[in-house]
Amino acid sequence: MKEDMCRKSRPFIFRKKGRGFLISTISSEGDSMNTVAVKKKNTLLQTRSIAGMAMLAAVSYLLAFLEFNVPLSPPFAMMDISDLPALIGAMAINPFAGVIIELVKNLLQLFSTSTAGIGELANFIIGASFVFSAGMLYHKAKWKAWLSCLVGSAVMAVVAAVTNYFILLPMFSMFMPIDQVIASFGTFIPFIKTQLDVVLYNVIPFNFLKGIVISAITLPVFRKLAPVLAGPSAKRKTA
Repeated sequence: MKEDMCRKSRPFIFRKKGRGFLISTISSEGDSMNTVAVKKKNTLLQTRSIAGMAMLAAVSYLLAFLEFNVPLSPPFAMMDISDLPALIGAMAINPFAGVIIELVKNLLQLFSTSTAGIGELANFIIGASFVFSAGMLYHKAKWKAWLSCLVGSAVMAVVAAVTNYFILLPMFSMFMPIDQVIASFGTFIPFIKTQLDVVLYNVIPFNFLKGIVISAITLPVFRKLAPVLAGPSAKRKTA
């Protein structure tokens, strides 16, 4: 009986390899502790990012109510800078964060929509194309922040052209004849005669300029907010 007990206990004695076993055990426990610490850190960063996205989405929703008339455009053509928080999120956190902020903003606007959701859909497509492309170029392609925002502005201008031609201008025609819509733009820019002219000479330049203005505000701001929104490690990424 005693021999059996000794045999069973031998694997735990390790006369010559006892130290090695002790070191191995300590190393395993250390790895486990490190794994737990990493998981806690990742959870904290995810919570921080989600909270930051919620805050930016709320600010974006509020900014959407501060509308201005588009330069050289009829009164029904309005603009806002609600894409600003979404671009900050895309640059400070990741490109998908910017898209989510745009989505939440437009979903909230559905409660007070006057366009049956068509305007919100168009706004989401245009804004998401801007923040996603800028964020992807900055985080994935490792482009300079200013260059990423510049190209993002160009992408937004192109997407806005397509969206206005196929969605927004036809939507305006639900309230007034399309010829009258085009003529209202022609009042400010005389050589606008067709729907395509509206897109080429009003929509594209305006949206590109809008992207540049929003980018100019974002660039100095997101570098300061990145450590708050995405954790201390983001400070090194934006440097």
